[in-house]
Amino acid sequence: MKNKTRWILQAVVGLLLTGSGLSLAIDAGISKLQGGEWFWYGTGALVVFQAGLCLVIDSTRFK
Repeated sequence: MKNKTRWILQAVVGLLLTGSGLSLAIDAGISKLQGGEWFWYGTGALVVFQAGLCLVIDSTRFK
């Protein structure tokens, strides 16, 4: 895979995961305020968010 193609693909996937992780974390916070189950949902949201950040930062290697 060419470097530019890998850079674009990895950056886009990373940005999508970062946005999804933030949305899930906000949803987990709302669930916590309402007294629902939130711990594992919030933990998974943070994992998705961090994975997205890692992909975005790592994608600069291929630019």
